[in-house]
Amino acid sequence: MIQLGITHLLTEKNDWLNGKSIGLLTNHTGVDENLIHTIELLRDFNLVSLFSPEHGLWGAVQDGVEILDSKYDESEDGNAENQPLQIYSLYGTKRFAWGNAVQDIDVLIYDIQDVGVRYYTYLGTLFETMTALEWSTKDKYVECIIADRPNPIGGIHIEGPMLESDYTSLVGPYSLPVRYGMTIGEAARLFHAEQGFKFPLKVARMDGWSRGDWYNETGLHWVLPSPNMPTLETATLYPGTCLFEGTNVSEGRGTTKPFEYIGAPWINKEKLAKRLNEKQFPGVCFRPIVFTPQFSKFQGEVCHGVAIHINDQEQVASVEIAVWMLCLLMEEHADRLEFKETHFDRLAGSSFLREELMAGLSCEGIIESWDNGIEQFRERREPYLLY
Repeated sequence: MIQLGITHLLTEKNDWLNGKSIGLLTNHTGVDENLIHTIELLRDFNLVSLFSPEHGLWGAVQDGVEILDSKYDESEDGNAENQPLQIYSLYGTKRFAWGNAVQDIDVLIYDIQDVGVRYYTYLGTLFETMTALEWSTKDKYVECIIADRPNPIGGIHIEGPMLESDYTSLVGPYSLPVRYGMTIGEAARLFHAEQGFKFPLKVARMDGWSRGDWYNETGLHWVLPSPNMPTLETATLYPGTCLFEGTNVSEGRGTTKPFEYIGAPWINKEKLAKRLNEKQFPGVCFRPIVFTPQFSKFQGEVCHGVAIHINDQEQVASVEIAVWMLCLLMEEHADRLEFKETHFDRLAGSSFLREELMAGLSCEGIIESWDNGIEQFRERREPYLLY
């Protein structure tokens, strides 16, 4: 089993915390190798406030739902001697006002399990937090410590188009490819250097994690990072199938297989599965299915589509697969497939992918167009890699 960054911080780098007032940006994934929550682990330090991302402190809230500030009352867990902690929600309809929240802290710890995909809002929350730490205090800098965690889909493979600066958002916070192959600590180092941030940044490194390691090779328990990320298989396909959020095709939300089921009431499931299997994509196969989402798109309606099954996680190029799926749907159902332009373009990082698909460009050409951006990014990220 690997040693997580939070364990390294509390056993070998606790001088980074001694005598300091601490804010903790975390959620339900902030646990150590024995599944003890970071809030509990910091009990002997001066923890004064909590910050939570999308889905809330306990990951119980569905995507896109605003979360209000609240209190964390440890007396509910049998620790009546501790005062309730303020929980600042960073996810809402308005940009969070950091000024007052950071006045009482000397250091902010980030301890959240990410999934290694540009769309996933925990990465955007990290970048917004780092930007806020740079500009929200006038008389002092708050130090930031990243308790590093594995990239669950490995740190080698890079996929997808780069984000153009005009399309930055919480689901596209920075100029990265869709699948960027870095840990959250490495990404923080890149942000810090490229943005020229002045506040102190430290990364509590993991011990025993190698770039090629997937989450199921770490010995750690999988704690679902959000309600619709139940398994590593979901995370493996998510870099590609999340693009369906920006269409009128269900990405499987409302089923037990989000991002593994793709469908709509009007899809010819047998033909789609047959054509996809004929492509012989490495690492996956497709099965025609019928499903009925219990919420989200097509709630209560019968959908026809495909289930994506993983044979070899190392071989899966999920962004390429999703683009091929969209190409085939354009061919078979051009009169029914629709793009939600604003959201699709935010996910894709520009309007180019949608425009290329609608123009009928070849999938091979679309995918090859990413190569230069990927190679340039591979060189960009090199100075910030820790493993």
